Amino acid sequence: MTGGTQRTPVDVAVGVLIDAQGRFLLTSRPEGKVYAGYWEFPGGKLEPGETVEEALRRELHEELGITIVHAHPWKVEMMDYPHARVRLHFCKVHEWHGDFEMRERQSMAWQCLPVEVVPVLPGTVPVLQWFAFERGFAGATHRG
Repeated sequence: MTGGTQRTPVDVAVGVLIDAQGRFLLTSRPEGKVYAGYWEFPGGKLEPGETVEEALRRELHEELGITIVHAHPWKVEMMDYPHARVRLHFCKVHEWHGDFEMRERQSMAWQCLPVEVVPVLPGTVPVLQWFAFERGFAGATHRG
């Protein structure tokens, strides 16, 4: 979905939370947001002066009620959506504190490949492909 539009990209910190079993966390986009109901990795926009890790720490606390220990920068992907061009800064997160609270009335689901939840946000698909490559997974990473 990358394209040649000239819009200024919005930087977004994205948390790829991985539990001890190797599952990863997906959350649904809440009602009232673009792509409501689509499943994605949680995160949000960087505010002026914030680093990716600072933004991710703030966003995951605001959205999920958890405090991450450390964000490990992983990959950066540019996505062009009809409403915005976004630069997604994906970070792996293996440790966090606190209980999950869905503070934006979203849903959460721990997933493995292939992902069971639908629909999956387009910006999530490359991450599923990276996981498939890393884990030696062959086949469709998601439905739809």
